[in-house]
Amino acid sequence: MTLAFYYDISCPYAYLASRQIETLAAHHGATLEWRPILLGGVFKALGSGDGPMASFAPAKAMVNAQDMIRQAQRWGVPLEVPAGHPQRTVEAMRLIVAAPEALRPALTHALYRAYWVEGRPVSAPETVAQIAREHGLDPAIATTAEAKAALRARTDEALERGVFGVPAVFVDDVLYWGADRLHLAAGALSGTRHTPAQLQGPPSPVVALAEPSRVRVFHDFSSPFSYLGCSNVAQIAAQAGATVEWMPMLLGALFHTIGTPMVPMSTFSPPKTRYYARDLNDWATWWDTPFRFTSHFPLRTVAALRVALQEPATTPCLYEAAWVDDLDISDGEVLIEVLDEAGFDGTALLRGTQDAHIKAQLRANTDEARALGACGAPTFIVERAGLEPVMLWGQDRLPMVADLLAGWVPDGA
Repeated sequence: MTLAFYYDISCPYAYLASRQIETLAAHHGATLEWRPILLGGVFKALGSGDGPMASFAPAKAMVNAQDMIRQAQRWGVPLEVPAGHPQRTVEAMRLIVAAPEALRPALTHALYRAYWVEGRPVSAPETVAQIAREHGLDPAIATTAEAKAALRARTDEALERGVFGVPAVFVDDVLYWGADRLHLAAGALSGTRHTPAQLQGPPSPVVALAEPSRVRVFHDFSSPFSYLGCSNVAQIAAQAGATVEWMPMLLGALFHTIGTPMVPMSTFSPPKTRYYARDLNDWATWWDTPFRFTSHFPLRTVAALRVALQEPATTPCLYEAAWVDDLDISDGEVLIEVLDEAGFDGTALLRGTQDAHIKAQLRANTDEARALGACGAPTFIVERAGLEPVMLWGQDRLPMVADLLAGWVPDGA
């Protein structure tokens, strides 16, 4: 099988993936193809301006920055954000694409190291020239018309294949986007499920936990990502002897206060939208969790959230009704029926949604999520004795939740 790796030196997650991709290919006997592209060219072609991160709300930008550092620590990869990031990398990418194919891995690693470890200005021609000479290359090969044309062609090829960001990994013709999807690519290569921990190696350092831990889960039934996260966090917590505290919140209200679009997926480029539709199913398969995208999207979930505040045990059945059975849980009669069938008193719980205390608690949970810096659902707050709580966002960060509950201590925690 073929493993094609599309990347740009400017992306930290592509850097992290570059530290894993050769091991992944070798372990599965795949042919690895290094395919340098110009990420800015992809963004320009898709009308994404300077890239998605340039338009992030401050809360989301902060969570993303923390996540990047924690991912690097979890993988044991050195990473320092250089001054002037993001830097112009067109000369560096032209050097890679112009080099003999056998030299591309070494050049790529050298340029990534210069950018993300040593803080050298890869936007400077002299930096690129020095790295070229260190690998026995004439720096002039990066300035030829052939090099320019080759980088444009490779970028156009990526666009034609549906690439909207990096790292983009293709197993034959199937795209996996992001350093946190490499285990899905591994599964495609082997035909079996691979956990991120199996791929990336054990985190360190690890400390013995003397007291039970807790995971507070800020969530909203309106999000399919929240469904996947909430459907699996309880098992992960139970395996670690930790407890889960459900914290229903109004995701739309959070988005409004932090400046995020009410339906973030509506702002995605067409290829990114298509990818996420499949990505949800990929994760559901990996988690072995039933999933069907609701025909009632976007869901209005105020009543369901107030029900879950009164009786947290209703949380699983409400998620299942929305994201497996395709029921409209914004409809009061449907909500009562779902609750009654699950063994609850649906009429009483729906009546309780008008209680002033319950209404106030839902607003308070939403305000607390915002104060903590949450930017979406699910948001996990992992609490352990003697350490500061760690906030993680997204169902795809459940492996990191598991690591934290197992005793992993990220720097600064």
